Amino acid sequence: MSCYFKLQEEENLNKLLIFGIWDKTNLPKIKFHKQLNQKNVVIDFTHLEFIDTAGVRFFLALEHDLTQRNIKVQKLNLNSNFSHFFTLCEKNYTRIYPKKQSKLSYKDYFISIGVSSINLLKTFRQFFYFLGAFFSSLFFCIINPKKFRFIAFLYHIEDSILKALPIVILTAFLVGVVLAYQAAYQLAQFGANIFIVDLIGISATRELAPLIAAIIIAGRSASSYTAQIGVMKITDEIAAMNTMGFNSFDFIVIPRVMALVCAMPLIVIISDIVSILGGIIIAKLSLDINAGEFLRRFREAIDFKNILIGIIKAPIFGFLIGIISNFRGFNVAKTTQSIGIYTTKSVVDTIFWIIAFNAIFSVFLTKIGF
Repeated sequence: MSCYFKLQEEENLNKLLIFGIWDKTNLPKIKFHKQLNQKNVVIDFTHLEFIDTAGVRFFLALEHDLTQRNIKVQKLNLNSNFSHFFTLCEKNYTRIYPKKQSKLSYKDYFISIGVSSINLLKTFRQFFYFLGAFFSSLFFCIINPKKFRFIAFLYHIEDSILKALPIVILTAFLVGVVLAYQAAYQLAQFGANIFIVDLIGISATRELAPLIAAIIIAGRSASSYTAQIGVMKITDEIAAMNTMGFNSFDFIVIPRVMALVCAMPLIVIISDIVSILGGIIIAKLSLDINAGEFLRRFREAIDFKNILIGIIKAPIFGFLIGIISNFRGFNVAKTTQSIGIYTTKSVVDTIFWIIAFNAIFSVFLTKIGF
């Protein structure tokens, strides 16, 4: 059974007769208090069959809104159960008005752009301070090698690089397979089957293998570094370390960043080999080019500079991943929610800057003919 009401208008009085079941499923959406214009309103619950919390809140909101308009409200004929229900809800009731979403004007739009730009500049300034502190600590580690934490350095190579090898190998292999498979179909139409070696050799070693490897390590290690340092900030481990006179950069940042810088070339070399292996398999299956012929053409057509460019990019990508992820870790506030926020920012920032620097390298090296 639904719920409904009847409005009886008398002199200086509006009388509401309430009928049916007033629960969350039957509650009418109409705001009938707009029809109540007299100074006195009587709500008669004689014919009320049932009411739940949603219905009680509805009538309490109605009473509150009418009172704000200087209209006196009186409730009649509530049975004892419903009356106790109203009394209980009334003690803990707070009128909540729906928020009106104001439309942004052009002025607000430009203000939001300005605020975002200022926040971005502040972040860049903090990052350059962080970068300066890193190079300062690194310089003192170079002139005093005993300060360098070699055991931690080896641990982070194992944890961040060696343990990531399976997923890097699988991804690089699939990239080589897909690249070769797509090229094979197009080259076969022109009888230029052998040029699949040139395409895979240059694109994989020079661009795709370093880029894919860096993105995989960024997604895996950047998030890990940021979360670890964030937890250390929340538990005051970094504050305690600084209080005891230990440089947090020597203990936390330098081993992680240098581990990525030194180990990324190894990851890129393995990615090159695996992606080319994927190309060899597809070349044999799709174009009937055996491995010996593939490798012979590879030695003739692919300059060593293409492989060298990919390897040179690797430590730069490792440095970007390490420094950005550590910076975002030190940005974490003392809330668990901020760990998730800055971990996400860390991964997004590292992947963006890896792709951006890769594009800069490509344009610059092409311009100088390298």
